[in-house]
Amino acid sequence: MSSQKKGSPVRVANLDNPVQLAVIGAAHGIKGEVRVKTYTGDPMDLGSYGLLYDASGKSYEVLSIRPSKTVVVVRFAGVEDRNAAEALNGKELYVDHAQLPQDLDEDEFYYTDLIGLAVRDSAGVSYGKVSAVFNFGGGDVLEIKESGKKPVMIPFTLTSVPEILMEEGAILIDPLAAGLVDDGSASADEEGDEPEAPETDDDGWAR
Repeated sequence: MSSQKKGSPVRVANLDNPVQLAVIGAAHGIKGEVRVKTYTGDPMDLGSYGLLYDASGKSYEVLSIRPSKTVVVVRFAGVEDRNAAEALNGKELYVDHAQLPQDLDEDEFYYTDLIGLAVRDSAGVSYGKVSAVFNFGGGDVLEIKESGKKPVMIPFTLTSVPEILMEEGAILIDPLAAGLVDDGSASADEEGDEPEAPETDDDGWAR
């Protein structure tokens, strides 16, 4: 599965169907390099999609990329010093969906294509639609929204989501494994407790 991030729909100048591939973090060194968190299956693939764009439509060309722990260190064309690099901190980078490889295997898909799929169980009970895909450091989760109800999140695992029916525009879930039905034991969520926030690194990203 390819793992491009997708949350609420965004508007990006010049892109018909934007898909977020990365977000720029802190400057790295004094020669214009920056730390970048990617949402590609292989972080080193970031430079293989062609030009990247921020929300204003400004393009970014990857000149060099190398791994560094949980992120990659990138040098973009035209970014020559630390001041220019620091000005990019927080920029989200996108490509158009058409720029993504389309020759996927039968069991492969882009996470962005999950948005809007109907959510149901094997009995045909509806739970709403997928509204976003996130990863807070402990694995991918799906945000599910149902009309008139607060959104809920479920783990995006084979146990919770045993089947993805792209041709039917739906995903099949196990509501018990996904935590959407009561298994008879009390839980923090049922009592209204908020989940603990994930630990973050120096750049504010979840670890």
